[in-house]
Amino acid sequence: MAIIRYIDLAGGVTELQVPAGTSVMQAAVNHGLAGIVGECGGSAMCATCHVYLDENDTDRFPPISAPEEEMLECTASPRLASSRLGCQLVVNEHDVITVRLPETQQ
Repeated sequence: MAIIRYIDLAGGVTELQVPAGTSVMQAAVNHGLAGIVGECGGSAMCATCHVYLDENDTDRFPPISAPEEEMLECTASPRLASSRLGCQLVVNEHDVITVRLPETQQ
């Protein structure tokens, strides 16, 4: 199992244990976590799973792809250097990662 920590704007932490192969977006949607919408279902065709990836976790994931880069230009909350689409962040066994939720997805 992997652990994903979601930190909301108020500093509240929701920690989810998920199987390897689950994306940050899938885990949030499957658990009804407010703050991630995932309108396109994980195909990098919207920006409603925008998260800010903790800098300590950057190397755990592949670089931003061209489609993800394009969608990150459409985020409702400001794009930061740590911005990623949650649907593109798939966890591995024993990963423990942290993401911060943006102010809004829409």
